[in-house]
Amino acid sequence: MTTATPVKTQYEAVIGLETHCQLSTDTKIFCNCSTEFGSRPNQNVCPICMGMPGVLPVLNEKVLEYAVKAGIALNSEIAPYSKFDRKQYFYPDLPKNYQISQYDLPIAEHGWLEVELVDEAGKVSRKKIGITRLHMEEDAGKLVHAGSDRLSGSTYSLVDFNRTGVALVEIVSEPDMRSGLEAAEYAQELRRILRYLGVSDGNMQEGSLRCDVNISVRPVGRKEFGTKVEIKNMNSFNAIQRAIDYEIDRQTQAIEAGERIVQETRLWEEGSQRTISMRIKEGSSDYRYFPEPDLAPIEVSSEQLEKWKSELPELPAQKRHRYESELGLSAYDARVLTDDRSVSEYFEATVAAGANSKQAANWVMGDISAYLNNEKLSIAQIALKPDTLAELISLIETGTISGKIAKDILPELFSSGGSAKELIDRKGLTQISDTVALETIIDEILAANPKELEQYRNGKTKLLGFFVGQVMKKTSGRADPQLTNQLLAQKLKS
Repeated sequence: MTTATPVKTQYEAVIGLETHCQLSTDTKIFCNCSTEFGSRPNQNVCPICMGMPGVLPVLNEKVLEYAVKAGIALNSEIAPYSKFDRKQYFYPDLPKNYQISQYDLPIAEHGWLEVELVDEAGKVSRKKIGITRLHMEEDAGKLVHAGSDRLSGSTYSLVDFNRTGVALVEIVSEPDMRSGLEAAEYAQELRRILRYLGVSDGNMQEGSLRCDVNISVRPVGRKEFGTKVEIKNMNSFNAIQRAIDYEIDRQTQAIEAGERIVQETRLWEEGSQRTISMRIKEGSSDYRYFPEPDLAPIEVSSEQLEKWKSELPELPAQKRHRYESELGLSAYDARVLTDDRSVSEYFEATVAAGANSKQAANWVMGDISAYLNNEKLSIAQIALKPDTLAELISLIETGTISGKIAKDILPELFSSGGSAKELIDRKGLTQISDTVALETIIDEILAANPKELEQYRNGKTKLLGFFVGQVMKKTSGRADPQLTNQLLAQKLKS
């Protein structure tokens, strides 16, 4: 009698993200202190953000505008009535010992965003990730630990209150993600949207975008969630993906070994590429929320809501769909071009100036992108304007210049701008397309290289490239490549 091999249990992750986004306002949420990054420690503070007795907060109107616009862009329901609450907790970088946030009546709820996922075969799929809520709140300060990157192991700690009171929106997703890749794509799309709106710079290195991951593991097919663990301290999208992948493995192995998963907060250690326990996770009751008595409730009128809605730009997902359906671009090209709003606007202006969309995409994603990366510039900082790029593409398509000549003059166009045609005329770089002139040059090259000519005619046909190169060298790259190849092929056979 044979014993059946037990079927190995398959597990899936259930992942949600809590994302804190610093809003790009000049002043803090409830006072007039500057939000400038990199200021001398404790320079941008006042009695209000320091929680001194007798002071009263006043909501920054720009914060409300930015929060509502972000909510609209995330397809959320904007609350006509919302309020602020006090969230109680005690930590050295929180001068009031409570945080002004929103609890049961947030400014926006029930939204979603769309992510694009690319599998190993390059196939693109789309998925909607739900948004539970978006709410406004103030940031805490920053602790600087001496002798360690965290409290444990440090000899002493200093506190910088410059960040205290800086305006944030916290965006909480539904637990709709199932892998580290999906979570990283969600975070990137969220940052993309906020940058398009101009409400946040999304700079993770400066702390403008901070993501906390909630993750649990359960057997495939089970509806109930497993025990949730929160992961903090991830400062890149790649780190988010790696931290989640590690935690999925850790929890799965623990369950298989019969160990209990504890609801806790864990830190991602970049150096060791692992998560470590930080503290047992608090519940909402531990924060003892109650309505903020010093701030009036918020009412957003339908007229104000429509005004802010009308000011929204075309968003990344809308652009991607349009580029594919109207401009015939691939999903990959559309994705790259829409990653940055200024790049997409440059590309669109090039097409509007008459350039072929695919050629414009190639130049923007290729030579222009490489130059920007090497020089650490934004596309707005180069002198090459969209109409000049369209002119350059047209000169190539009409045969006036070759692609090589176009690349040769790019550095000057990047730095000085101006007309591509005028620059070509001034330098005498127009393409040589005259058959008689090219035949004369080819005859001279064949006569000067009898050894290579004999080798070619004896079957070493790869030498065609050598002869083309000699023609290009003699003409400084001005020879028409297609015509040069045709004439050379004819001459070499005769």
